Amino acid sequence: MAADDPDLNPAQREVLALLGATRAERPVFESSLAAELLQALVDELAPVAALVPDGDPLFVSKHHLTQIHACEAHALAERAEPFAWSVPRARGKVAHKAIELLLNWQGKPNPADLVDEAIARLTEGVDGLAGWLQTRPEADVAELRSEASQRVTTFMECFPPLKSDWCPVLEPRWRVELADGRIVLSGQVDLTLGRPRGSQASKVLVDFKTGGAHPSHVDDLRFYALLDTIRLGVPPRLLASYYLDSGRAHVEPVSTDVLHAAVRRTADGVRRLVELLHGHAVANRQPGSRCRWCAALEECAEGRAHLDEDRG
Repeated sequence: MAADDPDLNPAQREVLALLGATRAERPVFESSLAAELLQALVDELAPVAALVPDGDPLFVSKHHLTQIHACEAHALAERAEPFAWSVPRARGKVAHKAIELLLNWQGKPNPADLVDEAIARLTEGVDGLAGWLQTRPEADVAELRSEASQRVTTFMECFPPLKSDWCPVLEPRWRVELADGRIVLSGQVDLTLGRPRGSQASKVLVDFKTGGAHPSHVDDLRFYALLDTIRLGVPPRLLASYYLDSGRAHVEPVSTDVLHAAVRRTADGVRRLVELLHGHAVANRQPGSRCRWCAALEECAEGRAHLDEDRG
């Protein structure tokens, strides 16, 4: 499938033009890069790693890093809250399952049919999402179907059909263990395309977003790139945040500078989490839009003052 394929609409052709590259345009990285990145993480975290109790590892995701770099008090309050499924949290899982089914669906699928099948399959599972789906009232299921169908429809309108020879993988799970397993970095990007050839970078990492762009979206993908580089020994070639509402993408080529920046941000965030959870550090407070739903708002004078100022 080429960018000038007449069956593609302009938005789909733009995606192909942005994400594609000839073999000559794909960079080659030193085989020692992954080991260097891993060692840099180990060295940065060595002063605090021993604070993490043996047998009780600290799991860190891109979400944890975004939160700790924004407002530490909010990050701790959210971390203490038990996870609970909801329609907004479930719609992404349902939409991704529907897109996964789309890859091998015969004929021309209807987004609503894909979503219905995705919900049926997820309901048959044995995890927390399955349990939540099995007990939902009909109104919640209808809302979930509507929101997931909208997301799948938008994807099918804006993104070119995924060909099998692109090696598409939806929501791969990656992890990197540090300090004898005391610290675990984990990530799950929405979509990967391609795979490396020797030391030549060919893979593209794609995260699908609703709403507008945010600087943390770039950092999220850099974190995923760091995990994948350490895992495979070869970095991805390109990072792309794809905004479904606008049909536009923000892309960033992967370089050694990008990966080392990811190391520094990851190490800074993990170090601060360890100090707050297992040391004697005091969390800072950075009021912002997150204050509206922060579990610590009642005890946070800064957050209440910020919201009062917004209302005024």
